[in-house]
Amino acid sequence: MRDLGLLDRVVACTKYCADVCPEVADRKRQIVSDSWTSQAEQIHAAQADLVIASVPYQLEAVGEILKAGVRFLGLAPRTLNDIFADIAVIAGVMDAAERGRGVVADMRKAIAEVRARCSNYGVSPKVFCEEWGKPIIASQPWVAELIAAAGGRFVGEPGATTNIQTVADAQPDVFLAAWCGAGDRVPLEKIVVQRGWAGIPAVQNRQVFCINDELLNTPATSLIGGLKAIAWALYPARFPRPFGIRQIGQES
Repeated sequence: MRDLGLLDRVVACTKYCADVCPEVADRKRQIVSDSWTSQAEQIHAAQADLVIASVPYQLEAVGEILKAGVRFLGLAPRTLNDIFADIAVIAGVMDAAERGRGVVADMRKAIAEVRARCSNYGVSPKVFCEEWGKPIIASQPWVAELIAAAGGRFVGEPGATTNIQTVADAQPDVFLAAWCGAGDRVPLEKIVVQRGWAGIPAVQNRQVFCINDELLNTPATSLIGGLKAIAWALYPARFPRPFGIRQIGQES
């Protein structure tokens, strides 16, 4: 909504929305449960005309949203194109279609610029990125697309559950962790020790990073910040260090 210039239309949001857009965390707006734990009473109290939610969902939470009896726009993107389409849908519902097209165009331009800068480096690091640690869940397809735009090769199946040995066998050159809801607090050193990953290239070369959750797991314009973090992790000598990334051995 911020990118569409419609933040004043937001009457309630989740704490994860506030992580991405701190401006919404004020006394004018209620902080409500997310799409995993939605509560009909909170939706009623917010007096909203429309509920917009996105993955991940829990069946009971969707039931609570529906029970509230408010118009519901439920989104479930997997790819960057899905995200672009969802932005267009939200903009259309809010009578801001032209602004939506501008937001999508800006995102496409930013991704194309990074892709162009990374296309002639002559190397394509193998990258594993996970969105959860127990069990290990690989990041979503849109993250794999961002890694490809930054010149890397995503190892494993995006969005799938995997295991310690499978990741180790892939011998990733770079390891990225962006755990849902963890912000920047992924315990990189503990992961390496507990999983016995001392011998994989990413660990031997200290190419182990935590990227802030909201930069990779929120299907919105904040993904451009995630792309910049990925590009720096893969090519630190060629990109300025952005906000939202921490390398192993550094304080969180």
